[in-house]
Amino acid sequence: MAILLADVGGTNARLALARTEGIYTGSITRFRGDDHPDFDEVVRLFLEREGNPRIEAVCVAVAGPVSQGRARLTNRDWHFSEDRLIELTGAARARLINDLTALGYATPALSGEAAGFLRDGPKDGTRNGQRLVVNAGTGFNVCAVKVLPGGGIACLEHEEGHTRLPLSVWEPLVEALGDRAKAFDSVEELFAGRGLARLHLLLAGGEPVRAETVVEAADTGDAAANATCDLYARLFGLLCRELALRFMPMDGMFLAGSVARSAAQRLDIFEAAFLSDALMAQIPRAVPIGMIRDDMAALHGCLAAVA
Repeated sequence: MAILLADVGGTNARLALARTEGIYTGSITRFRGDDHPDFDEVVRLFLEREGNPRIEAVCVAVAGPVSQGRARLTNRDWHFSEDRLIELTGAARARLINDLTALGYATPALSGEAAGFLRDGPKDGTRNGQRLVVNAGTGFNVCAVKVLPGGGIACLEHEEGHTRLPLSVWEPLVEALGDRAKAFDSVEELFAGRGLARLHLLLAGGEPVRAETVVEAADTGDAAANATCDLYARLFGLLCRELALRFMPMDGMFLAGSVARSAAQRLDIFEAAFLSDALMAQIPRAVPIGMIRDDMAALHGCLAAVA
């Protein structure tokens, strides 16, 4: 008996087989979404490739909203349901979760290079079983994680991206942009990829470009792109300080997503902002910060969610 795991994004779907003790790395297979009309076909092809094993449970992480056992991709017309997964695989149980929730479930297993710790907390620091995933990429959101006394994991749903910018972020943003700061009316509008792109447009002028282009230009030494990325890293550090106080992730704050990665490359700027306020400073100082670098993290999270 095996467990079927899947991490499904708008571009690719990654599937694997596992047992409760771990993933069969040799079974990990990537499918391009453009090559398949729906996820049903992907599941059938994968199971045929693996010799149609008996499946006891299924967990699928989806890059889109999940509600009452049903989900859809945000950037592709694929729909999912737990009932359909059971029908396709013959499993006794199935679970659909959001892909950020999957990263939350994965955090207790992340260590070393997979976690990519950027800063450690004090060796004698208090741990409380709480972690936080902060994802800044195409969108922005967080997933709060609590490791329970019996070893179980609870992941909480949030819409942090649609909250208003805190004053600690808003004031330096206004200093940099003046009235143009009004272009950013939520956390996601500033800290998702489109936010970095818009920030660059407002700072540097010229034609609009994608966030990836800004980051690549900064990496080659472009002064305007570097100024944008430096400001973003500072603002992101200030936001993460607010999140550290709100969620108290004394077991670690884990950054994820391409835009968060660009801020982490400016760790000195990020960390200075993260530790800049004396109010309750002992909490940010005690929070370890990691960067999720393991491409298999969502699959590990799926296994933890269903095992």
